[in-house]
Amino acid sequence: MKISSAEFVMSNSDVAKCPKNSLPEYAFIGRSNVGKSSLINMLMQRKSLAKTSGRPGKTQLINHFIINKNWYLVDLPGYGYARVSKSTKKVFQKFITQYFEKRQQLVLAFVLVDCRHEPQKIDLEFMQWMGENQIPFSIIFTKADKLKPNVLSKNIEAYTQKMLENWEEMPTYFVTSSSKGIGREELLAYIDAINQQVNSN
Repeated sequence: MKISSAEFVMSNSDVAKCPKNSLPEYAFIGRSNVGKSSLINMLMQRKSLAKTSGRPGKTQLINHFIINKNWYLVDLPGYGYARVSKSTKKVFQKFITQYFEKRQQLVLAFVLVDCRHEPQKIDLEFMQWMGENQIPFSIIFTKADKLKPNVLSKNIEAYTQKMLENWEEMPTYFVTSSSKGIGREELLAYIDAINQQVNSN
């Protein structure tokens, strides 16, 4: 898929105010320091489409971007480590939940996981919640350039084994690096294929 246009549409904390049309949506979510904004910018080949920050937890709203005029990329607040008050965190975790439960245009969520770490309880619990609520998702392993290939393979295998303790099969996953552009073509091709399926129904 060639990205011919990527435009910011709106930010809000109310699912009812999200775009009203029926274009397919792909949500990106992960722990607050997983490199989500960098990944979005790499995918779209825009330097500052999503705001990157040295301070985790910058995204605190539901952010809609329209891509190629025919699908939405949705940048959601990170869960877990964010330097905000507990009450603020509760508010935006509430609207994340509402987004996933109520947003009918959502086709797929991408859950971002830092490939350098062993499986984190917070990520596993979040994916468990997604499964229990029948919300389709794929995993994106980020920061692949930070590891040697054999360590990367070992870490992903460890993650797969951990997932298979509770899941019948490992969800579809992608290995990416924002700085090296790794995984970009595969991810965009995957979204493109799903869009074609959605449009043919």
